[in-house]
Amino acid sequence: MRYLSQRYSMPYPELKGLLTDIGTEELGHLEMVGALVHQLTREMTPEQIKKAGFDVYFVDHTAGVYPTAASGFPWSAASIGVKGDVITDLSEDMGAEQKARTTYDNILRLSDDPDVNNVIRFLREREVVHFQRFGEALRLAMDRMDEKNFYAVNPAFDRS
Repeated sequence: MRYLSQRYSMPYPELKGLLTDIGTEELGHLEMVGALVHQLTREMTPEQIKKAGFDVYFVDHTAGVYPTAASGFPWSAASIGVKGDVITDLSEDMGAEQKARTTYDNILRLSDDPDVNNVIRFLREREVVHFQRFGEALRLAMDRMDEKNFYAVNPAFDRS
């Protein structure tokens, strides 16, 4: 949602396209993770649910896929960064991709399931590519901007 929302204020058509493409791909990642979670939980017995510490989640959602962080914090729009500033948004995007990569790294440290690990490795690789694309986009945007128009001196905010 972050990238699909940021594209509205992106002034450069090819970067708007990049945000659209990566945002669409990320929706596919959500589907992959949801399918993975469903496959892992759909046939759990009550004993397995309790042993895995899945009981609190199960009480509220059964085995339905309900987007939350590992800590149990539910997803909300408050978790997406959209500022409407090219540099801020692309920098935020790079950080978001690194956070996702770190999460996948942590899952790989804990998982011994080869089927899960194959999916997570694929997703991790895509986060690295997205980080690189956003870095390229940031450089392109900064090259196109009037040097006086970003960071310290912005004529639109001149107080004289």
